[in-house]
Amino acid sequence: MKKVTTKKHKPEFSPYFKSLNIEWLEQLFVVEPIDEQVLSNPQEIINSGGEIIYALVDKQVVGCVALKHHGQTVFELTKMAVTADYQAQGIGAILIDKCIKKFKQLNGNKLYLESHSSLKPAIKLYQRWGFVALPHPFTSEYQRSDFYMEYLPHSTMLQE
Repeated sequence: MKKVTTKKHKPEFSPYFKSLNIEWLEQLFVVEPIDEQVLSNPQEIINSGGEIIYALVDKQVVGCVALKHHGQTVFELTKMAVTADYQAQGIGAILIDKCIKKFKQLNGNKLYLESHSSLKPAIKLYQRWGFVALPHPFTSEYQRSDFYMEYLPHSTMLQE
């Protein structure tokens, strides 16, 4: 596999944040109003104390993930996407690793994500990085969300 580099959000990456996520959402689900809102305004994630990280191969943006700040020390890993041609090549793991490192750098206490139970490869990836499935503690903004996980690295046996 070619070398993967990562970059923090820059305004010129905004179209990729949206297009990478729309690609998989349209293939598997439907783009919801909340998706459109978040994906059309990536700077809001940055302005609220979060981060968006992009994966590049040969200067081409092939993946992204957002660390969305929800106040206090609570963060959400969200909007992770890797374009189809680059899936199953470790790029998702690189993005999660960078996201967790940023979460720790920001002294976060709680990192969670929402997903769908049908996304088995993604769920396995999250579990490898220390995310644990828990009951949903709130009503999700996403209609498709039926699966909730929190980053609890000391409660899992498999660590990268």
